[in-house]
Amino acid sequence: MVSATIKIEALAILDALSKRFPGAKIELHYHVGDPWTLLVAVCLSAQTTDVAVNKVTPALFARFPTAQAFALAKFEEVEPYIKTLGLFRNKAKNLVKAGQIVMERFHGQLPKAREDLESIPGVGAKSAAVIIANAFGVPAIAVDTHVMRIAQRAGLTKQTDPSKIEKDLTALLPQDRLLEAHHTFIWHGRRICFARQPLCSECPVRDICPRIGVKASA
Repeated sequence: MVSATIKIEALAILDALSKRFPGAKIELHYHVGDPWTLLVAVCLSAQTTDVAVNKVTPALFARFPTAQAFALAKFEEVEPYIKTLGLFRNKAKNLVKAGQIVMERFHGQLPKAREDLESIPGVGAKSAAVIIANAFGVPAIAVDTHVMRIAQRAGLTKQTDPSKIEKDLTALLPQDRLLEAHHTFIWHGRRICFARQPLCSECPVRDICPRIGVKASA
């Protein structure tokens, strides 16, 4: 049972961060209205920065614009377009396989059901949450390293497993603000609440954040 107090605290943190980062949004580039391109960008972003992904996707999408194009490609044809990214060979294989599954099992349309998305190679729980929230408007908060760090430091969860953290945050925050929380927490983590030495002096929630686990700050 989630207490009313912790819900109030969670909402206060979200309100303050949203005020600081009113333009927070997904920083991966994809074709809005085409969920497949979001899946590709999200899969490529594993263990790689969004900036690095955004450098390769224009040429990649120009050469392979659809799920069908990926399905008909060979792994070796995709690799040169993403060779600057970490794990590019595995990612190329997953994208080709993902295209094949989307064409064969889902008739060329990316599925909206989270469990269906998670059956696609390269798409885990976090990636599926990002896709359903951004592409289909389904309430979800994907837990990456930034969201995890913010939630733990702010005392919104004691969990370390991403799926359990997602469950805690989903219970704490309004459903219609879960995507907002996802983007806002990520922006805060990338710009202020760094992993090693957070800029607590610049933090908009410094007066209410318990700073759990913070050993050094600036």
